[in-house]
Amino acid sequence: MTEDIRAAVAAERRDQAELLAELTEEQWNAPSLCEGWRVKEVIAHTTLPFRSSGGRVILEILKSAGRFNHASDRMARNDAAALSTNDLLGSLKANIDHPWTPPGGGPTGALSHDVIHGLDITVALGLDRRVPHDRLKLVLDGMKPSNVKYFGADLDGKRLEATDMNWTFGEGTPVRGLAQELLLLVCGRTLPEG
Repeated sequence: MTEDIRAAVAAERRDQAELLAELTEEQWNAPSLCEGWRVKEVIAHTTLPFRSSGGRVILEILKSAGRFNHASDRMARNDAAALSTNDLLGSLKANIDHPWTPPGGGPTGALSHDVIHGLDITVALGLDRRVPHDRLKLVLDGMKPSNVKYFGADLDGKRLEATDMNWTFGEGTPVRGLAQELLLLVCGRTLPEG
């Protein structure tokens, strides 16, 4: 199973690199679904594990009094300011098969990280990209109430029901939509109108 997930991670990164290579500078500087981050900060964040040592990350977390999200935000902003879009894209392309996994997340966590942040970009830019269902299913099957709590999503009394694949999450009033859009709701994102 791990080999299948690693192959899915590589495929997702490859697809994203192809998509990012087509973006204009204006699109790289456009807002993403990650509050306060442009596309450039999102890619600075997703490529951070390939470009930075564990020591840098620990030091930044210590500077942020143990607040990982605070440190992550600062690193993304600093790296986006210091690196060109070509540098960031080059880092992604050079690390398609990188074995990084988030602490405690394993390969599925790496896939989730890439898929969710990829959606933060494509949905915000209004690009018609659908995450392949085999990858999306791996991510969705890993979603738990602890993810909802971590992301601060308000899904109390709601049952998410995907209209394009067999997946539900939670209990209550049905909220129906594409699986990838429902994944973003689990992750506390606000979807653009329209």
